[in-house]
Parts: sequence; structure tokens; C-alpha cells
Amino acid sequence: MENEINKDLEKALEYFKTQDYENAADYFFKVLETDKNNANILNNIGLCYSKLAKDDLAVEFFIKALSNNPKAVQTYINLADVYYRDKNIIEAINLLENGVTLMPKEIALKHYLARIYFEDCRYDLAIDQLNEIIDIDNENVDAYWDLGNIEFELGDWESAIQNYEYVLGKITDNAVLYYQTAITYEANDNIDKAISNHLKALSCNENFHPSYKKLGVLFMAREDFESAIEYFQDYLNFDLPDEEKKSIEDLIKRISK
Repeated sequence: MENEINKDLEKALEYFKTQDYENAADYFFKVLETDKNNANILNNIGLCYSKLAKDDLAVEFFIKALSNNPKAVQTYINLADVYYRDKNIIEAINLLENGVTLMPKEIALKHYLARIYFEDCRYDLAIDQLNEIIDIDNENVDAYWDLGNIEFELGDWESAIQNYEYVLGKITDNAVLYYQTAITYEANDNIDKAISNHLKALSCNENFHPSYKKLGVLFMAREDFESAIEYFQDYLNFDLPDEEKKSIEDLIKRISK
């Protein structure tokens, strides 16, 4: 009997890995027949239904999983994800708040809650959660990054820069990180630092086209039209919408005179 259960579980996991969620769910149900209160299997069935966009069934099985294991962190996240996808923001927040109350040291729950607070424009609450994460793990780069994003949204450029620079002290090969830091320096009227970070973005990924346009604009602001034209022309090498392409071509003509 145990061998049969193991085979069914292996089949379920194989189907899940190949994104055949219908068959995966069928085999998870077979495993469930011998252990109807198995929270992991209930969660996995919920995941299958979530992947199949059968959200009502997904919610049903995630709730069953939590009733059998109220400290299943991943199930909280899976259920909150369905709520969020269905724009049931209040349900997602209430669920995650309950999870955080039950497990106050679980960083994953606090982080997901902070991000939903942010999306719902509850900035102070998001900041509180992120600071609590940093209190638990003072090298959590994701928390510093998200704090930077909130501060950017609030127009607190200097604080955002401090948090972005902390992240860049740990991660040095991500063009998006350098780009976000660059546009924050630009917003804070530090053109040199903005240019430097856009150049670093391109050193990470020479095909990161937004930085070419930004460099063109920044060099143009410094009246270094030769460099501006160079980066605008590089930008034109990418597959741009016709309207954008014409706009840049017109700009090059104007500053070439």
C-alpha cells in the first residue's frame, strides 16, 4: 500500500513539473484518499487548481490545508496570491495579517504582506513590516530594495538612494537595480551619479535599452550633444515603436544643428 502511495505521489509531482496540472491533481487526489487531512497534499491540489485558473476550488483546498496546518507558510502565500490575483485585496491582507500574528518571525509572510500594503498604497504599514524584517535579518536585500521603492514613490530620494546603494553593495550584476538607482539620482538632481549608474546598467546588460535613452537625455541636459547623439543612435538600434523612433530621430536632428 505504501509503495502504491509513493508511486501516486511521484506521478503527481512529475505531472506538476511538466505543467500537466489536471493529471497532477488526479494523482494528488489518489494520495489524499489514504490521508484526507494531509495539509501538503491539500496545498498541492490547491496549487493545481490555481494554475488551472479554477480559483474557487484553489481557495477551497488552500483553506482546507490551513485548517489542518495553521502554520503552513507557503499555503498562506499561495492563498493570498489567489486573492490578490482576483483583486480581493482585503482578503489577502487579512489572511497575511493573521499569518504574521501567528508567526511573527516568518519573513516570507511579512514580506508578502508589505508588498500588498504597498500595492494598496498603505505605505506606512508596508514600511513597518519591512523594518521589522530588517530587525530580524539586517542583511535582507529584498527588504532594503522594497523600502527604496516605497521611498521613491513618496519622493524621499535620499532615503531611497541609501537603500538602493545598500542593495548594490551586495548585488552588482543587475541592470534593473542600477537603472532604478540612476533614475532616483536624476530625480535628486545628481546628474553625474545618474549617468554613472546607467553606464553600470549597460555594463551588466548591453541590451538594456532604457538606459541608452536616459543617457541621451542626461548628456543633452549637460549640453554634451555629441555624447547624447551617440546614445540616442544606440537606442534607435532597438526594436522601438514607430512613434518613439520618429521622436528620437527628430530629437537627434534638432540637437545636431
